[in-house]
Amino acid sequence: MSEQTVLTATAGAVTTVTLNRPKALNALNRDLTLALRDAVFAAEADPAVRCVVIRGGEHFMAGGDVKSFHERLQARASGAQTRAQFETFIHEVHAIIISMRRMPKPVVASVSGAVAGFGVSLMMACDLVIAADNAYFTLAYVHIGTSPDGGSTFSLPRIVGAKKALEIALLGERFDAATAERLGLVNRVVPAAALEAETAQLAARLAAGPTAVYGRTKALLNRSLNNPLEAQLQFEAECFSQSAAEPDFAEGVRAFVEKRKARFKGS
Repeated sequence: MSEQTVLTATAGAVTTVTLNRPKALNALNRDLTLALRDAVFAAEADPAVRCVVIRGGEHFMAGGDVKSFHERLQARASGAQTRAQFETFIHEVHAIIISMRRMPKPVVASVSGAVAGFGVSLMMACDLVIAADNAYFTLAYVHIGTSPDGGSTFSLPRIVGAKKALEIALLGERFDAATAERLGLVNRVVPAAALEAETAQLAARLAAGPTAVYGRTKALLNRSLNNPLEAQLQFEAECFSQSAAEPDFAEGVRAFVEKRKARFKGS
């Protein structure tokens, strides 16, 4: 790779993954895709990591790298070849989303500046989103004549409802952080100058929590919209009983009885 497109740092139980193509506003090309995939896979597999933060610096991500798309099209490959190339690329992108959704630990997006195209998809795949008040959002795909990817067509209607999802996707209009918070796309909006500190505080809180329980809670909520009631109740029973047999449950109960803050170990 010609540049280090992703920077990874771990402090305590928190791994921070920083997108690092600032001159391109972190636009997604293949180098960034593969580096981000590797970083997310590593965080998922590391049991010492109890929270993951994904950030982008001044700008989170301005969507796909349209210049690289243009270069591919200039190669004048056949329609079938072009389709195959892009389908391979999208599957590489989607591996990131799958890992983020399945990993049994919280993933936090810390966003500022431009959040466009796949940047919106990536943000929605995170469990919690904290946004600077200077962040602005647009799904944007329609402006380059393509349909969305990155799981946005899965996440968006579940977050904002079907009609609003169609409006966001079909019109590609830009909206601000306050609107994103009102729609439920972000959890908190903070002053831009406070974003780093607020993100660190939230990540530290999550990293000190009952990590295995977070993982089961993610799994329960991920399945909830597709499971019939009986299946969801059975899954809840399995997850609760498994949690009750682990040290963090004993610690949580003991701390409640002793009227102190629980000291969870993550298992």
